[in-house]
Amino acid sequence: MKILAVDSTTRTACAALTEDGRTLANFTSDSGPTQSERLLPMVEEVLRAARVKVDEIDLFASTVGPGSFTGVRIGVAVMKGLAFGSGKPCAAVSALEAMAENLFPLDGIYCPVIDARRSQVYTALFVREGDTLVRLTEDELLPIDTLLTMLTEKGMPVLLTGDAVAAVKKRAAEIAPNLLFPTLPPDLLLPSGTAVARCAFRAAKEGRTVKEEALAPVYLRPTQAERERQEREEQKQKINNAIT
Repeated sequence: MKILAVDSTTRTACAALTEDGRTLANFTSDSGPTQSERLLPMVEEVLRAARVKVDEIDLFASTVGPGSFTGVRIGVAVMKGLAFGSGKPCAAVSALEAMAENLFPLDGIYCPVIDARRSQVYTALFVREGDTLVRLTEDELLPIDTLLTMLTEKGMPVLLTGDAVAAVKKRAAEIAPNLLFPTLPPDLLLPSGTAVARCAFRAAKEGRTVKEEALAPVYLRPTQAERERQEREEQKQKINNAIT
């Protein structure tokens, strides 16, 4: 099975092409133009490097969140566009699960963290059980303090990955100094297209693929536009209540 996979949920963009578990091409960019400018060229370069045409792809995979609203939409749009009209299935992959997959098979609590601002992170917890990545919690939006309380209760070394690692460690030094954070190689702190492809392959084996029209972003909180609309409605309701 040839799997084309992308991740653009954070500032790091990545694309990979795998076949039956073997990586044919894998590109990662942590700097440069915006996601909208670099993701599709990266996908084209991956296909060119592997000498594979789009119509040879068996499964199109994209992380669907959580993360940057714009980045999530870009990754989903690219995969939907490439899969359009092909009849080929798509895999919606959690960005957090893909980050955890990139740590396999290390021992400890896998804790991917994506910066959600306001001292909050998108996160989920995983562990390795034999040859299997096991999810302990669903994807959540949590205050960093709440996450650190959860990790303290686990009593295990914590393998942090993601763009909020520094923020979580800084706060842990203040309120949870006994937590142990093993140092990881820099490459394991970045998203990996190959890891997304492995998650997609697992989803395909479990029958969790979707048609391209059903591939959609997953947000754990309202977008800024939705929040602003809600605030306007609440303000309008307050005015109406005051008048009446």
